[in-house]
Amino acid sequence: MKDNEFLKIIGMNVILVPYKKKHVKRYHEWMKSPELQYFTGSEALTLEEEYLMQQRWCQDQDKCTFIILEKSILLNTCDEIEAMIGDTNLFFNDQDQANTAEVEIMIANAAYRNKKRGWEAMILMLLYGIDKLHVTRYRAKIKFDNENSIKMFTKLQFQEMEKNKVFQECTLEKVVHQEWREWLYSEIMTMNYDVYKDT
Repeated sequence: MKDNEFLKIIGMNVILVPYKKKHVKRYHEWMKSPELQYFTGSEALTLEEEYLMQQRWCQDQDKCTFIILEKSILLNTCDEIEAMIGDTNLFFNDQDQANTAEVEIMIANAAYRNKKRGWEAMILMLLYGIDKLHVTRYRAKIKFDNENSIKMFTKLQFQEMEKNKVFQECTLEKVVHQEWREWLYSEIMTMNYDVYKDT
């Protein structure tokens, strides 16, 4: 998405940056994992296909993605590739509800799971969607056996709307309102926008 092409979002422990060409090789290595393919509903791509996919993410207005960086690693090494721990996405693919976004998050680096990195990154993304992209409803589709994600989205006040036995996933939704937006801000220590410079 062009909207976030030169934007980074800085939190307390994570930084969200746009998905650039330099991130593709590390991302491609992650997505060789059968576990990550299963939970994200993705298929294995060749490296060349991954580069093409990255270009689409940048150009298509119905998709928004950020790479999640571990802030402490980035500050210590100044190396974005070393600091990569996951990604978070918004999909605007519901033609009937223009301001509805499907939201996804993946903490690919297992060392940073269960450390509130996904929680913080998700809230940063939700707030970005509300404040900058005018999202009024969020939707999340999660595999039945992805208990950690279901718990996280439930804690984020999403409610289960339906279960799909064919795809073995449940759909959770949250309608945006001011009280919830304020609660999201209260759950993070800091959130700042800055210009992203691709080096």
